Amino acid sequence: MIRVAVVDDERLVRSGLRMILGTAPDVEMVADCSGATAVETVRRSAAEVVLLDIRMPDVDGLTVLRGLRAAPEPPAIAMLTTFDAQEYLTAALREGASGFLLKDSDPEQLIRAVRTLAAGGSVLDPGVTRAVIGGYLNAETQAAAAEAVRALTPRESEVLALLGEGLGNAQIAARMGLAPSTVKDHVSALLGKLGGINRVQAAIVADRAGLVAGGPR
Repeated sequence: MIRVAVVDDERLVRSGLRMILGTAPDVEMVADCSGATAVETVRRSAAEVVLLDIRMPDVDGLTVLRGLRAAPEPPAIAMLTTFDAQEYLTAALREGASGFLLKDSDPEQLIRAVRTLAAGGSVLDPGVTRAVIGGYLNAETQAAAAEAVRALTPRESEVLALLGEGLGNAQIAARMGLAPSTVKDHVSALLGKLGGINRVQAAIVADRAGLVAGGPR
């Protein structure tokens, strides 16, 4: 079972997410709370995945994110919001969030996102404009990454494309018919080759390079 915690100041939102996640046989919502008690509640619940409201009146979501990321073994965290303000998205991803989901995401999409996060992947809701996503990479990083993409081998480009789909190492291994340890080595080497960026940045690079289905060409 994938242990999930939801942090949101609106009780109705938490109840709705509990109902949606409860329809998945492999997902268990182990905690829900507002921002004020979030860090302690999530740690006690041993949640593997956290869906975290990015803006709350009692404690800012970014503050909660930092607190959760400071744990020895932090959970995968996706930020929840009803808007796509670039400054919040950029700050959240730089603080270690594994993705960004709109609160009105389709239930099946939400469940898939939880499974992806639990598998070590990243999630970027298609409702978030590419202009906003692109703001996460500064001009210097974008230029360096674009140059590095052109120098990738076909195998490395394939791995980057799968990172762009948000897949975790085990999922990439299954797709490519490789051992997870081999994929882990490929991913580490690839991220280094792209300038030491992280998985979420790599997913954005893949999208902007046109390696992801439906991405820019």
